[in-house]
Amino acid sequence: MSGNGRAILITGCSSGIGYTCAHGMAERGWHVIAAARKSQDIARLEAEGLETLQLDYADPKSVAGCADEVLRRTDGKPYALFNNGAYGQPGAVEDLTPDTLRAQFEANVFGWHDLTCRLVPAMRANGGGRIVQCSSVLGLVAMKWRGAYNASKFAIEALSDTMRLEVKDAGIHVCQIEPGPIRSRFRQHAIAHLKANVDMDNSPHRDEYARQLSIEEPKLKADPRPPEKPAEARARAGRQNGPRYRLGPDAVLDRLIHATESARPKPRYYVTTPTVVMATARRILPHRMLDRLANKFS
Repeated sequence: MSGNGRAILITGCSSGIGYTCAHGMAERGWHVIAAARKSQDIARLEAEGLETLQLDYADPKSVAGCADEVLRRTDGKPYALFNNGAYGQPGAVEDLTPDTLRAQFEANVFGWHDLTCRLVPAMRANGGGRIVQCSSVLGLVAMKWRGAYNASKFAIEALSDTMRLEVKDAGIHVCQIEPGPIRSRFRQHAIAHLKANVDMDNSPHRDEYARQLSIEEPKLKADPRPPEKPAEARARAGRQNGPRYRLGPDAVLDRLIHATESARPKPRYYVTTPTVVMATARRILPHRMLDRLANKFS
C-alpha cells in the first residue's frame, strides 16, 4: 500500500529526518506538505518540488495558521501528521535556566501538542488517521548533559502513550519512532544552543564542556552533513560515516512508511542498535546498572 494521494504534514523538513521523509513520502504518492521554520528553507524545498508551509512550533499563532492551512489544502481531510521538528538543548541540569527549559518545551512538546490537537478533530470526522511522533532513545533512557531534551522526549512519550489509548476507537493510530544516532545537522544545532544559552565559563562543569566541544566541533566541521534525499541516503549505507551504529535518515523513513501505510502499525519503532539496546536494558536491568550503562554512553 502506498500513499494513494493521502495527505501528510511533515514538520522539520529543512534537513535530516524531515527532509528525507518528505521526499520519500512524495515519491510514494503521498500528498506531502513539508513544514520548516525559516523562509530560506521553504524556498529551497519549493525549488525541489515540495509543497511547503512555514511553521514555528514555539509560536502559537504559527501553529494555528499552519493547522488551518493544512485543513484548507486537504479539504478537511489530513490523514497523517509526522511531528518531527525539534532541537536539542545541551547542558547540565543545574546550568539550565527556567527560560531555557521553557523554550525547549515550547518547541519540542507544547507546539507538537497544539498542532496535533488542531488536526485530530478532522481525523475523527474522517473516520481515522495516523499521528506519528519522532521521539528518541532519550525518551526511553536519560543520559547526562541532555536534561532538557531528555525531559521533552519523556513528555512526548507519555502524551503519545495516553493519546494512543484515547483515540483508538476513532480509528486514529498514534505511533512513536525512536531513533538513536542518525546522520543529520542535529548536533550542529545543539552546539549552537549550548553556546547561546549555557554559561559554560561559570559552570562547575566547564572542563567537561570544553572537553566535549574539543571532540565534537572538529568532527562536525569535517562532515557538514548536507540534506539527503532517499536515494542519496541509501547510497551512503555501508560506508563509514561516523560512529559505528549511526544510520542514515532513510532508516526513519522506512518506519514512517510502515506507521502510515500498514493496517496494523506498531506503537513504537526502535531505530538503530543503541535504541534497541537501551530499550531492552530499561526493561531488564536494575536501576543502578542502567545508570552505569547510561553513564558510559553519555
